[in-house]
Amino acid sequence: MNTTSNRKRRISAVAILGLAASVAATGTGLAATTPPSTVHATTVHATAATAAAAPTRSFQGVLPAPTGPYAAGEDVIHLTDASRPDPWVPSSGPRQLTVTMVYPAVPGTGTPAPYMTLGEAAGIVQRKNLPASSGVTPQTLSSVTTHAFDGARPQRGKYPLVVLSPAYEDPRITLTSLATDLASHGYVVALVGDTYEDSGETLANGQTSPCAICGDPTRIDSIPTSRALDVSFLIDQLTHGNTAWRLAHLIDKHEIGMAGHSIGGAAAATTMIADPRVRAGVNMDGTFHPEPMPGQITRPFLMLGKTANTDWEHPWAALGGYKKWLTVTGADHFSFSDLNLLQGQAGFPTPPLSPDRGIAITREYVTAFFDQTLKGTHSPLLDGPSPNNPEVLFQH
Repeated sequence: MNTTSNRKRRISAVAILGLAASVAATGTGLAATTPPSTVHATTVHATAATAAAAPTRSFQGVLPAPTGPYAAGEDVIHLTDASRPDPWVPSSGPRQLTVTMVYPAVPGTGTPAPYMTLGEAAGIVQRKNLPASSGVTPQTLSSVTTHAFDGARPQRGKYPLVVLSPAYEDPRITLTSLATDLASHGYVVALVGDTYEDSGETLANGQTSPCAICGDPTRIDSIPTSRALDVSFLIDQLTHGNTAWRLAHLIDKHEIGMAGHSIGGAAAATTMIADPRVRAGVNMDGTFHPEPMPGQITRPFLMLGKTANTDWEHPWAALGGYKKWLTVTGADHFSFSDLNLLQGQAGFPTPPLSPDRGIAITREYVTAFFDQTLKGTHSPLLDGPSPNNPEVLFQH
């Protein structure tokens, strides 16, 4: 069964996760050191004591506007997979998913979409013990400007579907900048919330789920397989009739891709192995869990990371189809999501690569890859180094 809600809103607040992780874990700031890995501790550079003593900051988060010709419309849907219990909290019943659908829309229609529900934002503030002086409140988190619009009128036509999967412990909205940009260039995007894997998902009943597996390294290897099941179920729901989402007719069910950040990138590879409907995949700075074996992935795959990671050598060799391995000079683990941008806007330090450049590069290369592999539009950007993007290095 499935239920749909077009006004239930989005998940936790990006930059905030950085400060939050530090306060919750140690009570002091700790520099982010996450390698391209599925386990991560978000970047932070503040202490609870300093934040508590400082005057209240003003936080007003703004994501970059989409660069394509279309606006980004948005719906939030709620799905229940009655065929399996929740893998992390079986006592909760069947697996439930909250999914943000972002689609090509007519500019000037709809109303600005909130970043997340107040329940999701309040869960972050409470769980991470964020001081009021940080300026990060449920109200400021939920009102981050996304450039997505509720109830926007869809563009006519059919568009490839791209599924996006976030990092371990990160909510789905950490990939909002990428989602809105893809939609503006003619893609339907599904941002999948991973119930009990992050700081909170507001489910169909209005309750916001806690994180059941955060900080538990014994669960890591199981996450990509679980997410692959989630994605296959989602694809079933979106391509078999129009019951799961009111605009499912927009989806070209023969052109489906998936991209993920960190463990979400591993999930993209695992999903491609399990589900041949996913025709192209992207791993953004994530360790493969498990590594693909030769012959398992023969469809196009892009690896986009911060440095030339030796952990990627075996997966690279195993990939059998069209493939690219790109690294971005000056980036860190969170340059490929919204994390660094909102962290900077909240007043915390960022890596050498500016957050705006990190988002711009991620958007440009991921869109070019899906244009080439799902739409059949050749992109010279993928042929080799570009003078407009000197930070991007071609490893192979």
